[in-house]
Amino acid sequence: MTSKPFGAAIFGCDGVRLSKEERAFFADANPFGFILFVRNLESADQIRALTSDLRAAVGWTAPIFIDQEGGRVQRLRAPLVTEWLPPLDHVTLLGPNAEAGMRLRYRIIAHELMALGIDANCAPILDIARPETHPFLRNRCYGSNLDHVVKIGRAVVEGHEQGGVFPVIKHIPGHGLAQMDSHLDLPRIDVPADTLDQVDFAAFRPFADVAMGMTAHLVYSAFCETGPATTSPTMIRRIRSDLGFTGLLMTDDIGMQALSGSVPERGAASIAAGCDVILHCNGDLAERIALMDRVGTMPDASQSRAEAALARRTQPQDVDIAALKTKLAELEQGRGA
Repeated sequence: MTSKPFGAAIFGCDGVRLSKEERAFFADANPFGFILFVRNLESADQIRALTSDLRAAVGWTAPIFIDQEGGRVQRLRAPLVTEWLPPLDHVTLLGPNAEAGMRLRYRIIAHELMALGIDANCAPILDIARPETHPFLRNRCYGSNLDHVVKIGRAVVEGHEQGGVFPVIKHIPGHGLAQMDSHLDLPRIDVPADTLDQVDFAAFRPFADVAMGMTAHLVYSAFCETGPATTSPTMIRRIRSDLGFTGLLMTDDIGMQALSGSVPERGAASIAAGCDVILHCNGDLAERIALMDRVGTMPDASQSRAEAALARRTQPQDVDIAALKTKLAELEQGRGA
C-alpha cells in the first residue's frame, strides 16, 4: 500500500498506453485507483501492460476498475473474454438456478479480469426494477422482487470475492425508480419515503459490509431534496446511518449530465457531501488536473475507509474455469442446482 495519502479520485486514462504527461500526473496525484473503458482495451498483452504501467506510475497495487456487468455494459468483449447476456435476461434464463448461476457467472468474470490485471468490477447492481424503469438500466438489474435481488446480489458479491476481485455495489441508495437516464438528465424520484425505505433502500442494507459502493445521481423528493444524492449531505448521511454502509463510497461518473456545474465543482460538492472518492471516467488530462487541484487528497475518515477496503483484498481461489462454464451451462438448461 502507498505511504502517500490517496488522491480523492479514480481516474480513466486516454488510450491504450500512458503518455509521459499522464504518468507524471498520476505519480503526483496518487489517485485511489483507475478505471478502464473500450478506448483502453486492444489486446490481452496490451491490457496487462497498461494495468502494470498504471500501478507503476503510482508505485503501489492500486485497484483497477471496469464495468463488466455483461450485456450492453460489458467493456471487454469476445474473443478476449466471454460474452454475456444482460443480467436480467440471464437471471430469467436460469430461473430457479439463478442464485447459483449468477455466482458462477461472476466467478468466471472475476477470473477473466484478474488475468488482465483488473481487480475491481462495478457490480452488483442492487437497484429494484420496475415496469417503468428507464431502459438504460432495466435489463442490467436482477429483478423486481426485493428478496430475489438481495439473494442474487449476494451471490454476485461472493463470485467476485472468490476470484480476488473487489465488487462495487451500486447505485446507492437505489436507482430502480428512475425514468430518465442520469447520463443525460437528472431523474427525480417522487415516491413516499416509506416505499424507498421498505424496497429500494432495503436492497442495500444487507450489503453494508461490502468494501466499496457507488452513489446514484438521483433526486429523492421525499426527503425535501432538490439536488442529486451524490452531492447531498443529507442523503450521504442516510446512506451511512439508515443503510449502515461503512465501506468506501465513490460517486457515479462525475461527468454525467445529471450533475450541474463544472467537473471540479461537482467533485468538490461530492466530497463536501461526504463521498470518499470521485469517479472520473472521461474528459481529458487538463480536466483531471483541474479536478485534482480542487478535491486534493482524501479526508482522514475517507483515507481510513480506503485503507480498510484495500485490506479486504482477497486471493483468487483455485478453480477449473472450464468446469465452471460447464456447470453454468447445465444450470441454464435446468439441470442441477
